[in-house]
Amino acid sequence: MSQPESGPQSGTPAGLRMPAEWDHHEGTWLGWPQNPADWPGKFAAIPWVYAEIVRLLSQHENVHILVNSEGVQTRAQSILKRAGANLDRVDFHVWPTDRVWLRDSGPIFVKDAHDAIAITDWKFNAWAKYDDWRKDDQVPAHVAKLLGLPRWQPASGNSRLVLEGGSIDVNGQGALITTEECLLSEVQQRNPGISREQLEQAFRDYLGIDQVLWMDRGVAGDDTHGHVDDITRFVGPTTIVTAVEPNTADDNHLPLKENLARLKASRTPEGKQWTIVELPLPRPVVFRSQRLPASYANFYIANGLVLVPTFHDPNDRIALNILAELFPTREVVGIHAVDLVWGLGTLHCMTQQQPG
Repeated sequence: MSQPESGPQSGTPAGLRMPAEWDHHEGTWLGWPQNPADWPGKFAAIPWVYAEIVRLLSQHENVHILVNSEGVQTRAQSILKRAGANLDRVDFHVWPTDRVWLRDSGPIFVKDAHDAIAITDWKFNAWAKYDDWRKDDQVPAHVAKLLGLPRWQPASGNSRLVLEGGSIDVNGQGALITTEECLLSEVQQRNPGISREQLEQAFRDYLGIDQVLWMDRGVAGDDTHGHVDDITRFVGPTTIVTAVEPNTADDNHLPLKENLARLKASRTPEGKQWTIVELPLPRPVVFRSQRLPASYANFYIANGLVLVPTFHDPNDRIALNILAELFPTREVVGIHAVDLVWGLGTLHCMTQQQPG
C-alpha cells in the first residue's frame, strides 16, 4: 500500500545532475493500464501491448509497475505470465494513481556530486488541463520513501514548479531540450508568472543544466501542448534526432521546419554544430476524426534495448533503420502503437528510467 510521505529536502542542492537516458538503468517505472476511459473503445488491447513491453524490458532490467489495487496486480501478473515476461524482475507497488503516464507524473531521478541517486519531485498538475492529478502528484514521494532516497521539490520563490518528464530531454552532460509551447506559453498555465530565466535557473540547480535548447512547438494532436519527446531527442552527447515533415500541407511541416532551423543555428558549448539526424513521421494517424500524436521520436532507451513505436506505415522501416544505426550496441525493436497512441501517448510517455 502507499506509504507516508517523507519530507522533501530543504534549501538548494549542490551538484545534482540528470543522467542521459542511455546511461545504465537500475530499472524502468510503469503504471499498469486500468482505466478504460483512457482508451475508449480500444482498452481491451492495451494490457497486452504493455505486457509485450514489460516482456522485453524484463530481459534487460528491473521493471516497477504501479497498480491501484491488489486485484489489478493479480490480473496484470496473469497477463504478464502468459506473455512470457520475466516476473523475477518485476515488482508491483499498490499506490493509487489518476493515470498511467509516469514519464510526466513520476520522479525525475538525478545523481548528486558523489554519484548517489536522488529524486526531484516537480509538481504535476495533469498538463494544466484536467482536474484529477493529486494522486499522480504523490508518486515521487512514494518512490522516494520506498527506496530511501533524498527528495527535492524544485521551486521558484514560493511557487513549486511544474515540470513533466516528457517536456525535457537531456544529454547527461549539461544540455537540455524543451519547447516554448509547453513551458513558456501563458495559455498552458504550467508556471504562470515564471520567466524563461527562472526556469533555466531551476534546470541548473536541480538537473545540472548549463545549456537549454528551446524548440518552438510540438506535433499535431499532442494533448500535452508541445512535449519535446515527440519531436526532438538526444541520442548521444552531441547527436540529436529531430522529426521532420516534408509535406507542406501537413500541420507539422512549419513547426518542425522551425525546430530544425533552431537546431542548425545552435552550437555545443565547444562552439561546434550538433550532429543532427532527421527522423520521419508516419502518415497522420486518425481515430474517431481525431488526429493522434503519432511519432517515432517517442522511443525509449533501455539497457541493451531501444523500443520504438510503429504505426503500420512505410516509414516504420526507415525510422527503425535510422535508430538502429544510432544505437549499434542495442537491439532496436518496434512496438505496434496504433492502439496505444489513442491514449495520446506511447512508449516514452509511459516509462520513467531509474539510473543504476
